[in-house]
Amino acid sequence: MAKQKSKETAVRDEEVQETFTFNISKQENFSEWFTKIVQVAELADMRYNVKGFLVYQPWSTIAIKRMFDIYEQELDKFGHSPVIFPSVIPESNFQIEADHVEGFAPEVFWITSAGSSGKLEERLALRPTSETAMYPLYAYWVRSWRDLPMKLYQSGKVWRYEGKSTRPFLRGREFIWIESHNVFTSLAEAEAQTKEDMQISINVMRDRFGIPFIQFERPQWDKFAGAIKTLAADTLMPDGRFLQLPSTHLLGDNFSKAFKIEYMDAEGNSHLVYQTCYGPAISRIFGALFSVHGDDSGLILPFEIAPIQVVIIPILAKKQAKKVLAYAEELKTLVSTMGYRVKVDTSDRRPGDKYYFWEMKGVPIRLEVGRREAKEGNVTVFRRDNREKSLISKENLKETIAFKADELLASIKEKAEKFFTSRLASAETLDELVDHIKNRKMVKIPFCSIELDGESCSDEIKDRLAGAEVRGIDVQEEHTPSENEKCFICEKPANCYVYVGKQY
Repeated sequence: MAKQKSKETAVRDEEVQETFTFNISKQENFSEWFTKIVQVAELADMRYNVKGFLVYQPWSTIAIKRMFDIYEQELDKFGHSPVIFPSVIPESNFQIEADHVEGFAPEVFWITSAGSSGKLEERLALRPTSETAMYPLYAYWVRSWRDLPMKLYQSGKVWRYEGKSTRPFLRGREFIWIESHNVFTSLAEAEAQTKEDMQISINVMRDRFGIPFIQFERPQWDKFAGAIKTLAADTLMPDGRFLQLPSTHLLGDNFSKAFKIEYMDAEGNSHLVYQTCYGPAISRIFGALFSVHGDDSGLILPFEIAPIQVVIIPILAKKQAKKVLAYAEELKTLVSTMGYRVKVDTSDRRPGDKYYFWEMKGVPIRLEVGRREAKEGNVTVFRRDNREKSLISKENLKETIAFKADELLASIKEKAEKFFTSRLASAETLDELVDHIKNRKMVKIPFCSIELDGESCSDEIKDRLAGAEVRGIDVQEEHTPSENEKCFICEKPANCYVYVGKQY
């Protein structure tokens, strides 16, 4: 149970108010907030002299590695196995699937020469995605029905020549991701895999990262190049723009036809396989995570992901400074044996500056110890998200940290979900749609079709609403428009509801 604040604790609180704070309104000026926090929290250095390529600094790199671990463990749990493929793809491989090459050709980085030998006999593509790298080998690996299902993933980088403006973590020309490529004997099994992929997105992104999203079936004109169908998770950023997170693609037998991936059944008959692929871009998910959860004081990181989970701030008065430092180190050893990542800040900065710094970095839990805590065997515990403090006995520290870590995640998830829900709207007229988009909403409307015959209506929406796009159908929504509902644009009977919004 929390005790009443000591006089020393009250003085510390006053000192925090006097020191410099991050103090940028995320909701009113998200762009400035985002740019500033990337720099001040030392997430990335944007001064690398190739546009669209980012230098990840230690704080973001450690967090991203934790996110990779979580995602890879989830994939392992669902029966996927890791592989590592080359980063370069011969042009002859890349040209095999016509729709795929047409979709990705404008974004490819090509390697045309190497070393002293000069021009290469065949151009090599830096992989924009790995279908054309992996599937020629799949044709060797898949022989019998006994080899299936085959579910493989790799973690690494991909490169795409992004023509739009770049933004750290959210949109670049090199990004860090996981891609899973799966092979089955039937279309039904492949369809089941896309549903499993969506469940993995829920298990990781919503339940462990606290990021809310809607799972969309993308319109046919916006699907992955070479796929039958694309399903994608979109979250909403503080400025009201959609950000696409993991997507899963039902490839059918399009790639197995092109790369001749076949299996022999128990009767000795040969069949084409059916395939899916799934791509969580961890670097982009990290950008979404700190954007969704951060506040006007800086980052707020889930306990599981934070590079430092607990920071200890010793309040060093002239008298008993050695005793306080010794007590802080004792607490560090105790917290470390609990399995948590912990640091004692022994820098010469004022306590208030230390508070500001670690709050800005998003450390979930802070322990403050001064003369009184050292004398009585207590510790003052601060939780980053709600800024609440409590004075507890050292003996209760283990259960307190575990409890507050769980509370923090539950709290930031609830706050993010409330914001997300508050930005959902529906429109029954074009004027309502325009008003909602101006107010940074994502808007559900009746629409003619997400098949190719609906693309012209989507283009007209984009023209009229300064870039707002049809994102797709919410796959978890069951009801459809009534008979008298019509598409705003063509006035044909609506056969679905779609969401419209601006995206990164």
